[in-house]
Amino acid sequence: MGDTGGRPPVSSRLRKDVFGKRTTPMPRLALYALVVCVLAVVAAVVSFVQGSWAIGVVWVLLTGLSSNMTWYYVRRGRAEKAARAAGSVTG
Repeated sequence: MGDTGGRPPVSSRLRKDVFGKRTTPMPRLALYALVVCVLAVVAAVVSFVQGSWAIGVVWVLLTGLSSNMTWYYVRRGRAEKAARAAGSVTG
């Protein structure tokens, strides 16, 4: 089996909110992808201003990829939250 590095299982790492319900950790992958998206936009602008069109196009493509990843992780987090809410209502 895999080495967890001494970390407790996910179920014990879940935080509890004010009402005692368990909440998941912050959606880090969505935030990381958003940061990459913003940095890629800045890099694309700098590349185009300096006249490096080929590198600028690569940065624009990376911007599109990271933007799609951000939306994917945000939507996945919302769907998981909705599924947990639906499960707790019926169960």
